[in-house]
Amino acid sequence: MTAAVIAIADPAHPPVRAMVEELDAYLVPLYPAESNHLLDIETLRQPEMRFFAAYRGGAILAIGGCWLHEDYAEAKRIYVTPAARGLGLAKLIMQRIEEEAIACGRRLARLETGIHQPESLGLYRRLGYVHRGAFGDYPADDPNSVFMEKRLT
Repeated sequence: MTAAVIAIADPAHPPVRAMVEELDAYLVPLYPAESNHLLDIETLRQPEMRFFAAYRGGAILAIGGCWLHEDYAEAKRIYVTPAARGLGLAKLIMQRIEEEAIACGRRLARLETGIHQPESLGLYRRLGYVHRGAFGDYPADDPNSVFMEKRLT
């Protein structure tokens, strides 16, 4: 099996957009609307965003973004298509996000995920992310959100 290639991707490119929409379709039934912090395609295309896709054999199998805030980077829209889960692609996307954050001068990575995604929570813990309080514009009292961060070296 060929190795996956992680590359910059345009979220508006139809196959990438389809993955974003697939992620939305996965998350919307899991959480109430106020707990789904889904960035739209145009936001994902802003200059402070870096968006990546994992390709294998020409197919897009995973996506994820790095949102550059003033003093930290935020992992956004991490998703692996169900057929490709267990191949380590989410870890590769997260590593690429962290590399981009460091290259852009950020030494802290943060993320928000949901309580109904145990696989994601486990991955983030294995990668060294620790729980923290709400940050940015996220509501501090959302019982469906989990906030995490990691110091980057």
